Amino acid sequence: MRLAIVSNLYPPYARGGAEQIAWRTAHALYARGHKVSVLSTMPYGGPFSAFRLEAEPQLETVYRFYPPNLYHPLSAAAHPFPARALWHLIDLYSPLPAGMFRRLAAEERPDAVLTHNLKGIGLQIAAAIRRLGLPHVHTLHDVQLSVPSGLLMYGREDAFLNRGACRWWYEGQVRRTVGSPGVVISPSHWLADFYRSRHLFGGSRMEVLPNPAPEMPPGPRGSRPDGAPLSLLFAGQLEEHKGLRFLLKTLGALDVPFLLHVAGDGTLSREVAAWARHDPRVVYHGFVSLDNLMKLFAISDAAVVPSLCYENSPTVIYEALLAGVPVVASRLGGVGELVRDEKNGLLVTPGRRDEWLAAFRRLNAEADAWRAKAGEIQQAMEPYRLGHYVDRLEQLMAEAIASP
Repeated sequence: MRLAIVSNLYPPYARGGAEQIAWRTAHALYARGHKVSVLSTMPYGGPFSAFRLEAEPQLETVYRFYPPNLYHPLSAAAHPFPARALWHLIDLYSPLPAGMFRRLAAEERPDAVLTHNLKGIGLQIAAAIRRLGLPHVHTLHDVQLSVPSGLLMYGREDAFLNRGACRWWYEGQVRRTVGSPGVVISPSHWLADFYRSRHLFGGSRMEVLPNPAPEMPPGPRGSRPDGAPLSLLFAGQLEEHKGLRFLLKTLGALDVPFLLHVAGDGTLSREVAAWARHDPRVVYHGFVSLDNLMKLFAISDAAVVPSLCYENSPTVIYEALLAGVPVVASRLGGVGELVRDEKNGLLVTPGRRDEWLAAFRRLNAEADAWRAKAGEIQQAMEPYRLGHYVDRLEQLMAEAIASP
């Protein structure tokens, strides 16, 4: 098959797990003999970068352009609310991204299109796919087609922006523009149910297909040194909604010895670096490669996912479980579909300091028992292998092509 993949970000420009899924999928499909092309974005490169489609010959052919908007999606956090609101409107209505997709389609002649995050590259691309009559498979990653920011905060579900006319209007525009792709893939039952409840993708076939785990050999776990402090790992975006500031303050009240490793970058990077300078129990590594992340998993007693926003299917959980490391996570969204309480980790109420402290004390007391379960935790990840994921993806795309 000749396949086109559309993703707002694509390595080396990356922020979270969605673009890594797009990248892994593209390479796996190419390895199976498919002709793969990718349409994504690049940072601002001058006034003509919004009209220039640059091709990068890799294993897959990657086409990039600067989306004609106020800023590139990687720099969204640096802009105030009015600018972000205008950005969302331009992203919704700008016709130029659709033109870029038509140029790719004319050059590559895809049999089917697989889209990931469209926010930040242009929602009109979905309308262009529909007008060209191409089979369309869309993969969901978060709630951003209902909540433009992509963040639905725990405890603020009934806030004005979530319950008001603005959200209903935006969903109506998304419904009109994105429509109902032939197949919509949701990595979690929670996210599929969320979009059904918002009456989006009413004419689509909704398929729940968990994300693939990375193809990385896990490092050796080994035994835990006697008397070692509880070793915890936070890996991901260093942002308020990810619960990192809450985690640091909570651990400050923990009455057992611990060591927290923090890997990643984001708007809280300077704050975390300053915290680490004053508290020897916190080690800040900055952004790390997947190889080095696996090394951090090998020395950790648990990975911590203290999110304060509803999560779909966080990549770091797949990575931790693949390494045989239990996960302590907020009981939110689709997290409970990956973290099975007391089997491969612990689920905790988000933002409840007393519950989190109790969970850390329990981890400390049972650290050896959890480490002994590493093989069992890893074995349970077998269904999430990339090969199984691509098998099903190929099926779905072939069915989409065959459908009238």
